Amino acid sequence: MVEPTPDPFSRDHALALDAADPLARFRDEFVVPDPTVIYLDGNSLGRTPRRTLAALDRVVRDEWATQLIRSWDHWLDMPQRVGDLLAPLIGAGPGEVVVHDSTTVNLYQLLHGAAAMRPDRPVLAVDEHDFPSDRYVVDGVAGATGRTVRHGFDRLDDVAVVVRSVVDYRTAEVVDVAAETERAHAAGALVVWDLSHAAGVLAVDLRSAGAQLAVGCTYKFLNGGPGSPAFSYVSTELHGVIGQPIWGWFSQRDQFAMGPVYEPRADIGRMLIGTPSILALTGAEAGISLTVEAGIGAVQAKARTLTGYAIDLCDHLGLDIRTPRDPLRRGGHVSVVHPDARRLTAELIERAVIPDFREPDVVRLGMSPLTTRYVDVFDGLQVLAGLAH
Repeated sequence: MVEPTPDPFSRDHALALDAADPLARFRDEFVVPDPTVIYLDGNSLGRTPRRTLAALDRVVRDEWATQLIRSWDHWLDMPQRVGDLLAPLIGAGPGEVVVHDSTTVNLYQLLHGAAAMRPDRPVLAVDEHDFPSDRYVVDGVAGATGRTVRHGFDRLDDVAVVVRSVVDYRTAEVVDVAAETERAHAAGALVVWDLSHAAGVLAVDLRSAGAQLAVGCTYKFLNGGPGSPAFSYVSTELHGVIGQPIWGWFSQRDQFAMGPVYEPRADIGRMLIGTPSILALTGAEAGISLTVEAGIGAVQAKARTLTGYAIDLCDHLGLDIRTPRDPLRRGGHVSVVHPDARRLTAELIERAVIPDFREPDVVRLGMSPLTTRYVDVFDGLQVLAGLAH
């Protein structure tokens, strides 16, 4: 093991941290065609796992092309099977997670179903600065169900459903899921949690936190691929109780009876809609499996040290940040604040450093523990500091 150098702000120190990183070997599990590119946007789209290429080739050649429709004998339950693979990463139990459709569709389903369980409550609550799709879905469901929208969570006594992100997509601040779930439930409201910036990077424990409903995507820290399907979590006690507004044949109790009346399944399968994308699920399964192998505890530990290292470097280089310094209160990215953030992002990309930009003044640096090295953080911030000053 290489011992860290005395100077914590040297490149040699970053290399020493990489040499001592217990997750370093997982980078070789991913396709890295150009090692000179510094990729700091894994919180938007994760890198491509090598096993994804092999899995897709196998499914296309050996199953679709060769077995044709006969492959449905093991494709049919794939949304639930991939959900069970993902479930331990978010503290869910077997049969409580299903992978299907998009985060927006899944949020719409859960929010609509949850609101119907609180028919006498006229308000839906969401943060006015939450991710756009979340806010838009809340607005749409409110309009469709005759409710109003409240921006904020101070008053919950008349709220039917609260929609909240576990990790703020702008700042990486983490919400106390257990405390806020308990507070909402005590006020009589249900909560739908969005885990899109938490799944695959934080050891979220939904069951222990008392959470009953959640959604999230698989293409960020879970490396499922562009547009890979999202997941829905519904705790066991709500199975058979919660309804959903999009009725399709995959959620029908007796799917192949082709009967005239829709009777929803009494398990997590009632969240399904129509025929799932098997190729997309194959990519999601491959990406999720890597995080399962690494262990979510180890992934979270590296995320905290990576982001902490980045924050220390930002302080040293005179870069302003808008991310909590407490490692227990931040997710897997660091937001650097600069009035010319848009220009800086474009210039970084020209120099093969890939972050992303968030209005109005944030250069967001995503640190995906399975692929991001400490030396990537060091080199990327050196370039950013040179452009910013």
